Amino acid sequence: MRAVSYDSYASDNSRLTVGELPDPKVGPGQVLVEVRAAGVNPVDWKVMAGGLDPLMDAVFPVIPGWDVAGVVRAVGMDTPEFAVGDEVMAYARKDVVHAGTFAQYVAVNAPHVARKPAALDWAGAGALPLAGLTALRTLDRLAVGPDDTLLVHGASGGVGGFAVQIAVDRGARVIGTASAANHDYVRSLGATPVAYGEGLTDRLRELAPDGVDAVADYVGGQVDTTLAVLAPKGRHVSVVDGAVEEHGGHLVWVRPDGAALTELAGLVERGAVTVEVARAFPLEEVGAAFDVGRGGHSPGKLVITP
Repeated sequence: MRAVSYDSYASDNSRLTVGELPDPKVGPGQVLVEVRAAGVNPVDWKVMAGGLDPLMDAVFPVIPGWDVAGVVRAVGMDTPEFAVGDEVMAYARKDVVHAGTFAQYVAVNAPHVARKPAALDWAGAGALPLAGLTALRTLDRLAVGPDDTLLVHGASGGVGGFAVQIAVDRGARVIGTASAANHDYVRSLGATPVAYGEGLTDRLRELAPDGVDAVADYVGGQVDTTLAVLAPKGRHVSVVDGAVEEHGGHLVWVRPDGAALTELAGLVERGAVTVEVARAFPLEEVGAAFDVGRGGHSPGKLVITP
């Protein structure tokens, strides 16, 4: 199969190559997915730089990518949940960094797979799993409900945009930090946008004089601001900053979860969540996608379309 891979860690794109690699084996309880789209996430280039080496073993060559949407082409033994021809999506992270989704095919554990909602095209379905599941898991950890005021740090980002939509659907009032250029986008999702920078704490206090009930941090380095505006019994989590655990918060690490992804698909089907795709890249341009991601980009997700 045709795939992108790298044969050693690198902080730039110098080790990325495109070529032929063996097709994945399909073990018991797995499905072989022909990839139609694969979301690009910051973790992809951070893994390539060795950022997760203390936590996860890597077997080189590594095919990057943890998001996938595509068509089932084979099923392993004792996998009654799916059949050849099913249109599916998954957060396809494995226990070892090796066989990712920036390829023609990927084998995925069946419990991690959900059916693609008809309301999404391939690019949208490929962009949803990791970021959407991260947003859902953080809001579940915060137990966000209709009586809450939620502050989202990084509301215009891939995860933040999903978190805003899910929280609004749950009836929460949402305040979201974002650069001024992205305020209209954040507002369109249902949140009140607030600009980053000097005076942020004061601006947040004006909007929530009694403090916010919950904070979801998708940026990092926001602990002081969070604590300054959090209500006395407020809850807070981060997906990037372990310092929150020193102040009563939780560091969240998203898990592959087909049932939760099916829940997200339901939100998409009834229009509560939309997926914004900023740009799609062919397999040969994974490095260019990484460069765009590293530099920041307009709201929405980047995807690879093999």
